[in-house]
Order: sequence, then C-alpha cells, then structure tokens
Amino acid sequence: MQDWKDKLGAAFGIETNDTTESLTPSEEKPASAVEQQNSQVVHVMLDKKGRHGKQTTLVTDLMCDDATLKELARELKQLCGVGGSARGGEILIQGDKRETISKYLREKGFKVK
Repeated sequence: MQDWKDKLGAAFGIETNDTTESLTPSEEKPASAVEQQNSQVVHVMLDKKGRHGKQTTLVTDLMCDDATLKELARELKQLCGVGGSARGGEILIQGDKRETISKYLREKGFKVK
C-alpha cells in the first residue's frame, strides 16, 4: 500500500524513507500533552501592573503547545467562571483566583509554586 509520501516521492523522483512503524503498546505516546507535561513546576501569581489596578491571576512557565495551553485555559476559565486568555506559555485569568487555580492544577498533577 502506498501512502501520500510514497506517491509524492515517485512523482518527483525522491526516495522516501518511511521510519514510522507501528508502535508497540509500551512505546505509545500519552493521551494528551497535559498528561505528558504535568510533572513540571508552574507559577501562579497575582498581577495588577498595567491593568489600571485590576487584579489578574497569571499561570506561567507552562511548557506545552498552543492547543494544549488554550484547552487548559478554557478549563480554568470555566472553573472560575471568569474570562481570560492564553498565549506565549502563560495563562491570564481575570480576578484573584490563585487558590482555586492552584488546587485544580495540583489535582491535575502539576507542581505549583
């Protein structure tokens, strides 16, 4: 059976080396990137600089891709019942929600400072 890589290689005369073989159960990747990254240390802090005195909770030092970061931000916003955003490895949640967020992240397996 030829896949698209083989067909593309044949069309342009390029040899394709297919090294992706089926993984055995012991080599399978985790179900989500959050589970893979959950042993990392994240910082939860209160910030109000540049926001006209309004408080926001920042979750920083998250080492994950943007899709996982946005999914975690969605869960945190829903948990706290407030708005927020996620970009550049940090999540911003409106208001002082440090206790709620820290507890939730510990339950997910993160180490919180």
